[in-house]
Amino acid sequence: MIENVEESRARFDRAAITAGATRSTGAIFEDLVARYRESHRCYHTLTHIDACLAWLDWFCGSAERPEEVELALWFHDAVYTLGDDGNERRSARLAREHLGALGVGDAVIDRITQHIEATTKHVASGADSTLVVDLDLSILGARPHDFDQFERQIRREYAHVADAVYRAARRCVLQDFLSRPQIYRVAPIRAELEASARLNLARRIAELGDR
Repeated sequence: MIENVEESRARFDRAAITAGATRSTGAIFEDLVARYRESHRCYHTLTHIDACLAWLDWFCGSAERPEEVELALWFHDAVYTLGDDGNERRSARLAREHLGALGVGDAVIDRITQHIEATTKHVASGADSTLVVDLDLSILGARPHDFDQFERQIRREYAHVADAVYRAARRCVLQDFLSRPQIYRVAPIRAELEASARLNLARRIAELGDR
C-alpha cells in the first residue's frame, strides 16, 4: 500500500496540471484510490501503482511526455474485474472521462488512453506506450522474493479457480512472456531487468509444472 497518500495526491496533481488539467483533481484522485483498494485486489493495488511510478522516476529519461506516462500508469488498472478481458479498455474509457472532466485536451487524452490500451496484451508501438508496458511488467524482473510475492498475490486474486486449471493457465501466461525475443523493449529497462525476468519466469514455469 502507498504509505503517504497525500504525497501521491500531490504527485497526481502535478502530472495532471502538466498534462493540461484546469480543474481540481480531488474527487478523481479519491475515486482512483477507492478503486485500487477494492477488496478483491491482492496485486493490482496502490502498491503496484507506486512501484510503477518508482521505476518511472528511475527511467524518466526514456519518456517523451513523462506526465502522460504517469497518468497512464495511474489509470491502467483502475477497472479490474477478475477474468474480464475488457478491463484495460474500460480503464482507458474511465481515463478519458476523468481527464476530460479535468479539462485535459483531446490529443493528450488520446495518447494516454493509447498507452493504457497497450497494456491489454503488453504490446505497444510508440516510445511512451512501450515505456508504460515495460513499467507495468517491471515486477517480472524483480528480486526473486518480490517476484514470488507477486505470484502469490495473483493466485489469491484467483483463489476461486481450481488449482489444476490455474496452474495450466498461469504457465501459459508466463511462457508467453518468456518466449518473446525481448520482454522489455526500452533499452535501459531491458539492461536492468531482462536477465532477472527470464530467470524468474523459467523458475516459476518449472514450479507450475511440477505436479
